[in-house]
Amino acid sequence: MSAPTRAQILNLYTATLRTARTFSSYNFRNYFVRRTKESFRKNSDESDPAKVLELYQDGLKELEVLRRAAVVNRLYEGPKLVVEKERLGRAAGLGGGGAGMEASIGGGGQPTGSQNVA
Repeated sequence: MSAPTRAQILNLYTATLRTARTFSSYNFRNYFVRRTKESFRKNSDESDPAKVLELYQDGLKELEVLRRAAVVNRLYEGPKLVVEKERLGRAAGLGGGGAGMEASIGGGGQPTGSQNVA
């Protein structure tokens, strides 16, 4: 078998990332996304066709294992972590970051000396 093409390697990379993002567990999801990126980046300079083929075949096997693990992880999904919960203002599409009405009175939410505060 000949060495995989660049398109085949990119397809494997995107499939692996897509699968890693399907984990319901925050920690597993972030770990596998990070691991995938680091692994492909580390081996991106490989030029030996035999080694590239070996890495590609290993990547295909790992993708299958990752797919099965992601299914099991979704079956036994636990509650969301605090870091996963969306902020109310951003989730509701209310804009964000501003100080609200108080920002329009003097800017930045701080009253200025020129306004009557009685």
